[in-house]
This record gives sequence, C-alpha cells and structure tokens, in this order.
Amino acid sequence: MKFSQSNIKKAKKYLDKNYCIAVPTETVYGLAANAYSNSAIKKIFNLKKRPKNIPLIVHYQDLESLKKDCLINSSFIKLYKKFSPGPITYILRLKKNSKISEYVTNKKKKLAVRFPEHKMFKELLRQLDYPLAAPSANITTKVSAVKATDVKEEFGNKIKYILDGGRCAIGIESTIIDLTGKPSILRLGGLDISKIQKILRSKIYISINPKKKVAPGQSLLHYSPGIPLKMNAVKAKNNEAFILIKKKKPKLKNYFYLSTKNDLNEAAKNLYSCLRKIKNIGYKSIVVEKISNKGLGKAINDRLNRASKY
Repeated sequence: MKFSQSNIKKAKKYLDKNYCIAVPTETVYGLAANAYSNSAIKKIFNLKKRPKNIPLIVHYQDLESLKKDCLINSSFIKLYKKFSPGPITYILRLKKNSKISEYVTNKKKKLAVRFPEHKMFKELLRQLDYPLAAPSANITTKVSAVKATDVKEEFGNKIKYILDGGRCAIGIESTIIDLTGKPSILRLGGLDISKIQKILRSKIYISINPKKKVAPGQSLLHYSPGIPLKMNAVKAKNNEAFILIKKKKPKLKNYFYLSTKNDLNEAAKNLYSCLRKIKNIGYKSIVVEKISNKGLGKAINDRLNRASKY
C-alpha cells in the first residue's frame, strides 16, 4: 500500500473532530479515537458493541509521549528497548494527572499501552497532540479485521474513515503483559512469550482466562466467525470447511490452508482472513487440523479455542 500523506491528514482531520476512524497496524486494524476525549471514546464502545468494563489499549508514538500519562519501571524499559515498536502491549500504572478518559480504563488506575510499528500509523501519531485508543476494528466477539475491506464489511457506513494501510503483516493481536506487579501475560498474541521471558530472565505467569475480565481478548467467546468450529480434527465432512496448516492430498474444495508448510507465522497472518472467507462462502461449520502449541501456535490455538465457544 502506497504511503499517503494526504490520507494521513484526512485521518487527522476526523480524529481532531472526535470521530472514530479505522487505522492499520502490524497486528490487526484498529478502531481509533482520541484517548483524552470522553465523547470520542464512547463512540468506540458504541460502534464495537463492547462491554464498558473491558478497558482499551492506547497507542503512543514514543516513550516521551507515554511519560505524560504513565509511570514506567525497569521491566517495562527492558521490554520496550527490545520489542517496541511491535506487537506487545504493556499494562502500567496511570499518573494522577493523566488526561486519559476514564472510559478507556473503566475508572481503573492502570493503562494498557502499545507502540505500533506500522509506518502509516506511526506517522499519524506523530502528527497528533494526543494518543489514540484503538481496539480491534470489529464488532465484539467477531473476527478481527486485517484488511481495509474487512473493516468496511464489518461496519459499512457507520465509520467515518478507513486509513488503508494494506494487509496487516502479523495478523493477530498484540501480546499483553501486566507490569504493575509481578509480570503476567493477560493475552497471548503476536510476540512469542518465550522471547519475553528471555529478556526478563524469569518464567512469567499466564492469566488469560480470569473470572474478572481486565484486558482485551479474555472473554470465553471471541474471534468468532459466527458458525460452529471444532479443533484438532483429523478429517472433515464434505459440507464442512477444513482448515489446514500443512499440504494434503488430494486437493478438495473444502480445504482452506493457513499455511502449506506448517509455518506458524504464515498461519497467524492468514487466520482471520481464512475464517472470514469461509463464513462468506456460506459454510455452516468449520473443523481445524491440530496446530502445534508452540511459538505463535499458542496464540492461534487461543483464538480458535475462543472462536469454538460459539
């Protein structure tokens, strides 16, 4: 996708007027609005039909812009230097004088923050005087958007503007780590947690299914194409879509490949597009070949497991 300053300026114009727009990131498309504006943030929740008690992730240009709103600690600095910008979200303590809307945090004293790697989004943030809250650009519980056309399909004319930045490079949401106490993973995502553990030099507690939902992506039903899905299948019926991760013979019309060579990075990138395509073709159910539960496979399986709660 060609880099366009005129499109970035158009996006800024809408955001400055407290509208919601869709923005590209390296993970998935986000539904963005001024994180300092109560009225703008309310629009995000209304468009997504999102429960008010689930906080939003706020996107910053750099460390300096973050310091206005959050207290930083040594664990954060280590991870920031290694992985940001990129697919990792940090939960930090809010400063008392922060301008962040109370609707972003559900009146809590913590904030989920991320530094996106996508060039167009980074440039947009550079031109703004405020950070952007930007949860995934989809209706709550549904499949996330990885292309501008996915956002259009999801929201139609309800959204003012879509900043088209091409297809998302990673294809699944960021990994979320809470750094307000002992580090813990609240959502598996686009950064393998073994890499995080290596930097922090300790095993990290994983809390992805808490009773109280304190971060995005923790609901039991999520990332759903809206039809039944079953994991760890060996074969499929003729009327079922069969999602595969490695080449099979013969080639059948109900076979859909995330990868033909068991490449977990490629599989993650193709996951949401594949689920959306199967639903749009008209299949009534999906079965998925067993996917290795290592590296990004853990995040893929997490998404499929939640989608299967249909």
